[in-house]
Amino acid sequence: QVQLVESGGGSVQAGGSLRLSCEASGRTFSVEHMGWFRQAPGKEREFVAGIVSNSIFTYYSDSVKGRFTISRDNAKNTVYLQMNRLKPEDTAVYYCAVLHYWNPSSRATGIYWGQGTQVTVSS
Repeated sequence: QVQLVESGGGSVQAGGSLRLSCEASGRTFSVEHMGWFRQAPGKEREFVAGIVSNSIFTYYSDSVKGRFTISRDNAKNTVYLQMNRLKPEDTAVYYCAVLHYWNPSSRATGIYWGQGTQVTVSS
């Protein structure tokens, strides 16, 4: 089992920035591929960013590419999502997840999930 705890969500105006954090416990974090997903009301969950265990490879959805940056600190068992130039359409609940396997596409799946953190971007 693994426990994931997200933090850093909140409300921001369009054009602003937020940094999400996700701290993991219960497994060897350094060998896990990690990802961030989001789900807006009435929409399916979307895989927005992923990072392999040693940070060599990352993935971003087209909707966030160039604005969001995923990173991790294996010494702190933490993965981050830096979100810049936020748009109202980025409003969603953001979830951290341990990825089932490395699949840098919209079809990536998670096997362990955090509780989610709300991000609200106003225009």
